[in-house]
Amino acid sequence: MQRCHWCTNDADYIQYHDTEWGVPSYDPHYLFEMLILEGFQAGLSWRTILQKRERFREVLFQFRPELLAAMPDSHIDTLMQDPGIVRNRLKLRAARTNAQAWLRLENPVELIWSVTDGQPKINHYADHTHAPATSPQADELSRFLKKAGFKFVGPTICHAYLQATGVLMEHTMDCYRYKQLSVNLID
Repeated sequence: MQRCHWCTNDADYIQYHDTEWGVPSYDPHYLFEMLILEGFQAGLSWRTILQKRERFREVLFQFRPELLAAMPDSHIDTLMQDPGIVRNRLKLRAARTNAQAWLRLENPVELIWSVTDGQPKINHYADHTHAPATSPQADELSRFLKKAGFKFVGPTICHAYLQATGVLMEHTMDCYRYKQLSVNLID
């Protein structure tokens, strides 16, 4: 079965690719979780984040923004000792800052989806060599989020986020999921 080029033979990657990546989501909890995880992924592999995802959920209050926004510095100090997560103080502080910014948004789901007018945008890339690392939609989302006070939301992170959450459907045309997802989406 042909999958996107980035999907290795790792069971976690295959599961993520086949069931989650690129599937459009309007669920605010999921969109928030993925935004936080994409920030932690900066400079690392997504495989690392997938392997640590459950522990992140445990120690970051199941990604409940109202609890994460109130996370004290003492909890960050404790988390810096936890080998089950990415121990990066700047990213941990950014997670708290991003939760606070998320809560200030009137409608975060609408903001995220505004870059594609509320509908998934299907990009028809023949294979991975045609897929860019960023997009106009990611640039726009990055500007919105930075203006709202978010951290670790540059265009490349935002592009990966839009791909992951299905705002941009970028399974390549040689991937079996492209056919499954694009048949149900309006371009």
